[in-house]
Amino acid sequence: MQLSISEAIKMVLITFICSIILVPFVKKIAEHVGAVDIPNKRKVHKELIPRLGGLAIFLSFLLGYMLFAKQSVQMISILIGSFVIILTGIMDDIKPLPAKYKFAGQLIAALVVVLYGGIVLDEVTAFGLYIKFNPIVGKLTTIFLILGCINSINLIDGLDGLASGISSIYFLTIGIIAFVLGQNTGLDISLTFIMLGSTLGFLVHNFYPARIFMGDSGSMFLGFIISVIALLGFKNVTLTSLIVPLLILAIPILDTSFAIIRRLLKHEKISTPDREHLHHQFLNKKISHRTTVIIIYIIDILFALASIIYVLKDPVLGRIIYIILLIIVLWLVLGTNIISERKILKSFINKFRKEK
Repeated sequence: MQLSISEAIKMVLITFICSIILVPFVKKIAEHVGAVDIPNKRKVHKELIPRLGGLAIFLSFLLGYMLFAKQSVQMISILIGSFVIILTGIMDDIKPLPAKYKFAGQLIAALVVVLYGGIVLDEVTAFGLYIKFNPIVGKLTTIFLILGCINSINLIDGLDGLASGISSIYFLTIGIIAFVLGQNTGLDISLTFIMLGSTLGFLVHNFYPARIFMGDSGSMFLGFIISVIALLGFKNVTLTSLIVPLLILAIPILDTSFAIIRRLLKHEKISTPDREHLHHQFLNKKISHRTTVIIIYIIDILFALASIIYVLKDPVLGRIIYIILLIIVLWLVLGTNIISERKILKSFINKFRKEK
């Protein structure tokens, strides 16, 4: 059964209103249990702010599921995985968990979706290329993709409204593509509009100046659902290529990649937090908090528009726009310290030359 535009709007409105209403209650719960973000030299904010906002997004998602989504093995696996992610995130929001325990929660959620739900990436198409995976490689690739999305959204969540805004752009873009293609029948589309409303409702309270943060409960949950929608959309032919949703998330993916490189160059653990992310680089250029978020929104929207053009109008033009945008972003960020401070990078290059 195809989802009509009016039904999609109903999904968004109901979950949007639910999320808006729930956030103040969740804020009180967060303050009561001590789930607050304490300012330090790595943080941008200067006062205590509750950080359990992901719970409001999750509860709105549950309401949307009960009202609009059909029960299936896939949906049950998504719900179980979501519970694991949200519980891990809530515990971390109350008292920060060691990275290995957070990773364990993420891995369990991914395994449930892959092994119980059967949501597995068994083939990939990208820019005319086609790759078929054997069952084991397909499952491992799927788990890696889910973990990558979870941590990409988690790492980009450093400014008011940033992660929730980027996620909303993703959900809206997937929804537009599905309706124009006429592929608005699958579970992925129901989840897309349920999550769009839930996330936008939270964004009302989270945009600068934020009254509440989503915390790891929210950023990990959003990353998890984003990866699931991408996988379902590819298998249900909502998306002509898995590369499309990944490029919509170009900014968080690039930021995560730079963070890994930066920490390896510094001989630090990949999980080591720092203040060198893309949004921090803009702030270091004396760009205001609100303007920084809007600039990243605009860049992300341009990637989203390139994805829409690639899928719906002209793949060649879409590829050209992708390449131009990637070159511009790389040119901008490589002029900063996002990968490494100049002296560290120079020392690494000199050391590499001597070893050669």
